[in-house]
Amino acid sequence: MPWYSEEMRNAKLDANATIIGNAGLLRIYNGTKPSGGGAISTQTKLAEFTLGSPFAPAADNGVQDVTLPADVTGLASGTATWGRILKADGTTACIDVTVGTSAANVILNTTSITSGGDVSITDFTITDGNT
Repeated sequence: MPWYSEEMRNAKLDANATIIGNAGLLRIYNGTKPSGGGAISTQTKLAEFTLGSPFAPAADNGVQDVTLPADVTGLASGTATWGRILKADGTTACIDVTVGTSAANVILNTTSITSGGDVSITDFTITDGNT
C-alpha cells in the first residue's frame, strides 16, 4: 500500500462530498456485502436515509465526519450488516460502508432493525488512513 500525506488523504475524502453531492442516500442492508460494489441480490434493504446537505464538512487528519441524517423508520426486519451510499439519483453507487453499534463507519442505535421501528445513526465517519 502506498503512503499518503494528510493533505492527500483529506483531498481524497473531500472528493466524496463533491461526487455524492447533496441529499445522497444511505441504504442499510442485511447479509453479506457484495464485493467491489457488486449487485445486491439476496440482501434486504432494512432502512434508507437521506444524507445531509452538505454530505460532510472538510476532512481533517484523514477522517471525514459525515453530516448525520434525520432518523428513519425501518422498512423491513433484520440484522443490519452493511450499507451503500448512493448519489441523490438513487442509482449511482459510490461507497459501501460497515455498519454496527461500535467500530464501524456507520454507528446505529441498534443493528436489530424492525419494520416500522425507529432507526437512527449516532456516528458516521469515513477514514482514509495509511497502513
